[in-house]
Amino acid sequence: MRALLVLLLFAVLLPSPAHAQEARRRWERMSEMRREKFDLVLPEVMRENEIDMWITVRKEGLDDPLTPDFGLGYVNPVGYYVFTDRGGDRIERAALGVSGYLLAENGAYDIVTSSFDLAEFVRERDPGRIGVNMGENIGAADGLSYTSHRMLVETLGEPYASRLVSAEKLVSDFRARRVTSEIAGFAEAGEISRELAERALSNEVITPGVTALEDVAWWLMDRLLERGLGSSFGFPSIYITGPEGIEAVSSDRIIQGGDVMMIDWGVCHLNFCTDMKRVAYVLRSSETEAMPSVQHAFDRAIAAREVSRRAIRPGITARENMDRIGAALTEAGFNPIPFNQPTAGPDTDVTWEGHHSVGNLGHGIGPSIATWNPRRLTFQVVPSNLLSIELFAYTPIPEWGGAKLRIPLEDDAVVTERGAEWLYPANRRLLLIKSEPTTRRQVS
Repeated sequence: MRALLVLLLFAVLLPSPAHAQEARRRWERMSEMRREKFDLVLPEVMRENEIDMWITVRKEGLDDPLTPDFGLGYVNPVGYYVFTDRGGDRIERAALGVSGYLLAENGAYDIVTSSFDLAEFVRERDPGRIGVNMGENIGAADGLSYTSHRMLVETLGEPYASRLVSAEKLVSDFRARRVTSEIAGFAEAGEISRELAERALSNEVITPGVTALEDVAWWLMDRLLERGLGSSFGFPSIYITGPEGIEAVSSDRIIQGGDVMMIDWGVCHLNFCTDMKRVAYVLRSSETEAMPSVQHAFDRAIAAREVSRRAIRPGITARENMDRIGAALTEAGFNPIPFNQPTAGPDTDVTWEGHHSVGNLGHGIGPSIATWNPRRLTFQVVPSNLLSIELFAYTPIPEWGGAKLRIPLEDDAVVTERGAEWLYPANRRLLLIKSEPTTRRQVS
């Protein structure tokens, strides 16, 4: 009997062949993205930024933020991803001191070896400008530690130590310019996040008068665990907004009829992390549709979002796009305002300065039509950039004595020659949650 129990335990814990094949499929897709990115994007961005060699350092136990982009592998004690412009239509790619079956088999590298002399490798190629991952403004471009920088300086010696320069803009460009396989992968992540968010804000999960905000967040975390996915921002933000603003976020607050609920979250899949929101109204027992003033506020937000999206253009800076959007909103009868500073007037106020980069992180590192990173406002928006179209619209609610309801909207889009285009069905409807008898629903 004991032997049988042990066998049954192993049968439960060991992955099935189907799970193993899913892991392989994900690896194959990411390998294809990496090969195309190295072929098509890397030469372009290195030459635009006048970087002859790009060195990314990894230590055992200390990965650079770009490690998933370049490919996982075993490092002991230190390894380097080195990209060198040696002319022609491609960049030489070397993984020095980074090893492993998956890295060698992904086909992206010309050189994968644990036997190397970094100083000799660099001298042989004699680069003029050597980019390293130091960035004052972009965290994901600042992966080179102080001790790793000192080690590089000592290892390379002169004249190469004096040729080290910040690769901050190169890192931003490399990540933010997308090949088609990346766009397809990100769109898949977006559809997963949309599906789960809309299920979460429904009677599948919520029983008004019984279910707490944190129950909804934990339900989402369980779905991610089941599917082998990550969360863009940790614990999902499930919150209630009332006359005084946000009342509670992912807490033990019980959801009630008349509540206006929001979810702000993202899914990580295939080295991509989305950023999106959904809005729901919790029907009272006497209601069959949303309170008209709440529906009106939602409709006004949707109208403002479409004005904003249609104003975005490639070939100009993020700052110039921000100005275009503000002018378009004003012309359409909206009142552009700084973040979370609604006016007392009857018009719909709109905070529009949050259309940020998205992609490998929920808040990406490419050009951003957003105020929180002024440096990236100066970057040019180009086709294939991924943007989170995010805004907040404030519309008066007569039942709240004229206090304004903040409707947050956020979905992910890709910039094309035509402008910004949705990657999956964007939010177009106010979700409705019906009131039911207060029998405790099992959230699982």
